[in-house]
Amino acid sequence: MMTERIRQFKKKLKGDCVVGPFSKTLDPAFIEIMGHAGCDFVILDLEHGPNSVETVQGLIRAAQVANLFPIVRVKGKDSSTIGEVLDVGAGGIHVPQITDAKAASHVMQLAKFAPDGMRGVCRFVRAAGYSSQDRFQYFEEANEAVVVLGLEGTEALENVDQIIAVAGIDIIFVGPYDLSQSLGITGQIDDPLVAEEMKKIIDKCVSKGIAVGTFVETIESAKKWRDLGVKYLCYSVDVGIFHDACQEIVYQINLAR
Repeated sequence: MMTERIRQFKKKLKGDCVVGPFSKTLDPAFIEIMGHAGCDFVILDLEHGPNSVETVQGLIRAAQVANLFPIVRVKGKDSSTIGEVLDVGAGGIHVPQITDAKAASHVMQLAKFAPDGMRGVCRFVRAAGYSSQDRFQYFEEANEAVVVLGLEGTEALENVDQIIAVAGIDIIFVGPYDLSQSLGITGQIDDPLVAEEMKKIIDKCVSKGIAVGTFVETIESAKKWRDLGVKYLCYSVDVGIFHDACQEIVYQINLAR
């Protein structure tokens, strides 16, 4: 079932942009709501959120119920969590702080079964239907999982050409906040220098047939980057979206007095 959703997600990514938020909630209802609202994907965040592999598997189930594509951001490129979240059914992984081709290749080794990598082998996991799926079919199809690599610093900028030459990358994600910090203008994500560096990455990835993603917080920013070739639009964070909606309600009610 997840294999077909992975293929559908990749197909839409090639033809159009996909939209979804980061998520820091532990409540599966929030995840279902995103799916019912029409989001294409959700990034379940283990790097900057309170979730664990144990809790995130319930959120993955909620995403699947609501036809929402579940991607999990792990803590780092050396994390054993890469295999663990794929075992519990993640459709893809998002690995932050990739700096060079060696790091990118290492991620591929952890995310893919042989011959494409050396991911730890076990078929008695949720992703394989707890052994109900044919083992050989599972090992082959599991290698279709989406791999997102986060480029967030000046070292990564210097090594973009070597990184995107690594086989198997589906999406290069450019983190504007970390990028702004590495450029010495922390938090100034709309600065022309940040935009210039991002545009360089976009152009190089497009030439290699690799989708590019970024984080946006406004509709205007989303439209801007979509028009410049970004296919994977990560729109804000669920807790921030909820906060802003509540704040706007309170403001409007007080304004009406």
